[in-house]
Amino acid sequence: MKKIKIAIVVNSKKYVIETYPNRTLLNLLREDLDLTGAKEGCGEGECGACAIIMNGKAVNSCLILIGQADGATVETIESLDKNGKLHELQEAFIEAGAVQCGYCTPGMIMSAKALLDINKKPDDNQIRTAISGNLCRCTGYTKIVEAIKIASERMH
Repeated sequence: MKKIKIAIVVNSKKYVIETYPNRTLLNLLREDLDLTGAKEGCGEGECGACAIIMNGKAVNSCLILIGQADGATVETIESLDKNGKLHELQEAFIEAGAVQCGYCTPGMIMSAKALLDINKKPDDNQIRTAISGNLCRCTGYTKIVEAIKIASERMH
C-alpha cells in the first residue's frame, strides 16, 4: 500500500505526516503523536471514548480515516490544560464527582467543550444531547451533566 502525505494542525501545532491511508485519526494521535488521552473503546464509533474536536465539532476519531483529516484542525484533551492549570471543564468534572474509572472522561470532556464553544449556557437537554454519543458505565450521567453546567457558569 502506498503512503499518503497529510497536513494537520493538532493542538495548535502543525504537522506534515506521511502514513498509510487505511489508518484512523485515533491511531495517528496515539501512535505517532503520543497523544493518548483519546481512548479506543469500541473502535466502531459507538462509545465516544475517542472523541476529539475536529474543525470545531466533536467527532469519534476511530471513524476518521487519516485522509479525511488532511487540512483539519484538531483539539485533543491534551490541549486543555494551560501551564499546568486544568481547564474549567476538567476542574468541574473533578468537583462534581463526574470522574469515576475515567476511561470515558477525555471524550466526554471534549464533547462538552465542543458544546460550550458554541452554546455558552446550555440547558440539561442540550447537554444530554451533546454527550449522547459518549457512553459512561460508572456515573449514570447526572454528575456529568452537573459538571458541564458548573463549567458553563464559570467559563461564561
